[in-house]
Amino acid sequence: MNIKYPDGTSYNKTSNNLKKNKTVFADRGMTLEEEINQSNEYYRSHDIAVIYKKPIPLQIVKVDYPKRSKAVVKEAYFRQPSTTDYNGIYNRKYVDFEAKETKHKTLFPFTNFHTHQIEHLRKCLKLGGICFVIMRFVTLNEYYILPASILIKYWDLQNSPNGKKSISHEDVVKYAVRITPGYNPVLPYLEACDKMVNTMEEK
Repeated sequence: MNIKYPDGTSYNKTSNNLKKNKTVFADRGMTLEEEINQSNEYYRSHDIAVIYKKPIPLQIVKVDYPKRSKAVVKEAYFRQPSTTDYNGIYNRKYVDFEAKETKHKTLFPFTNFHTHQIEHLRKCLKLGGICFVIMRFVTLNEYYILPASILIKYWDLQNSPNGKKSISHEDVVKYAVRITPGYNPVLPYLEACDKMVNTMEEK
């Protein structure tokens, strides 16, 4: 299916969530998105947090009907630029975050993000939200929760004379909180979120 942004440019599946739906992790057989969704179900059922994946606002423009009882969407556009993957309420605070992954071992490229996503996180932070990105280094099988403030800092620096188009794995380890996969929930990222918030408050 061909999905396009409002300006007509094609949706890059390589750096977005549609890619995740096709990725199978050898250790669990689940995608990062599935791990987060399953964890969110656990958090909701135990009254810990109410967090959902945001629906994608699509405008369907072309549909084929190979069978009378079956429709296949061939082309669609985003009605508006997508923001981040997830949002909700935790500890009486608004939570907003993105989930991304890379096969790079030494860096996390900014091509995984879009300017409107960064600006959305910037505004949510300004209004007091808890904002972050869950990063997975696929090859290393490592999960991290990186504060949005750090992501934004490095994003802004990329346009400076010595700026880089990525954040190094070394800096992710330095500024992020590592998430250790579990059983219930399968990805206990809110525990890491608590550590992240406490660390930031101490500073």
